[in-house]
Amino acid sequence: MSKRIVVTGGAGFVGSHLTRRLLDEGHEVVCIDNFMTSSELTVAQFSEDPKWELHRHDIIDPIFLDGIDQIYNLACPAAPGHYQYNPVRTTKTSVLGVINMLGMARANDARILQASTSEVYGNPTVTPQPESYLGNVNPIGRRACYDEGKRAAETLFFDYHRQHNLEIRVARIFNTYGPNMHPYDGRVVSNFIRQSLAGDDLTIFSDGSQTRSFCYVSDLVDGLVRLMNVEGFTGPVNLGNPEERTVRELAEIVLELTGSRSALIRKPLPPDDPVRRCPDISAAVNHLDWMPQVALREGLTKTIEYFAGLDLAEWTPPTPFWEAPPVA
Repeated sequence: MSKRIVVTGGAGFVGSHLTRRLLDEGHEVVCIDNFMTSSELTVAQFSEDPKWELHRHDIIDPIFLDGIDQIYNLACPAAPGHYQYNPVRTTKTSVLGVINMLGMARANDARILQASTSEVYGNPTVTPQPESYLGNVNPIGRRACYDEGKRAAETLFFDYHRQHNLEIRVARIFNTYGPNMHPYDGRVVSNFIRQSLAGDDLTIFSDGSQTRSFCYVSDLVDGLVRLMNVEGFTGPVNLGNPEERTVRELAEIVLELTGSRSALIRKPLPPDDPVRRCPDISAAVNHLDWMPQVALREGLTKTIEYFAGLDLAEWTPPTPFWEAPPVA
């Protein structure tokens, strides 16, 4: 049955792929996005679709829409360069914005899903990380606006669930990559591919032995949709690829696939940067019958093809976010 579904952050990397999936399934999709870290280029494909609706709006400010069946709350800068650029606003998005979306869900009697993050685990002392692990987060570090903001968002979701009997779902998303990534978002996959294609040196932090798990975007979207529609399971649930890779290994694969002769240059590891990141996906397997299907090389090949076709000038703002004054 067709539903009317809100996707906040719907013009972003994951949001645009989720929108495509939902429209293809016959649903109406309402995109709410302030375009601070996303691009109109990612949603141009939907502009003529009568089942797609755009609201240029920041969820920090109240908004009310009626006739809503489901809400996917993806709105929040997710790359370190983006969320550290204006940390107060990042925290506001995860607190004030989440309160606004929970209020709209409650008024509509709608089910709402929170896109949380593996960063709630901080720099983990347990690997792989199960949902029962309470984390090792620095509450006053430069990453705290995102890490603690997302932890606060989970708190709000479960308090609304307990206090108001609201139907919630919480997904803890691990590193995700694929087409529609912002080429200047500062994430390791986009950095390496952009640098390789340009013939620039690839930047790794420390010796590159820190690990990540890389999940292709179509696999993540499938997990989100399964979580939203499963009955009797709120989460939180880890969604990510359980195959642990070092950052140096990722760099070497990207160099091989692009045919680049770029060198690797080392910089100091940023404060609080996780040394290991790998999900325990047992809950996703058991409750959602979900696990990633796209192998790393296959996903990277598709992502490289996407980046190779970009006009980077269309993505570079006149004043880069890391040089511009913060927006309140």
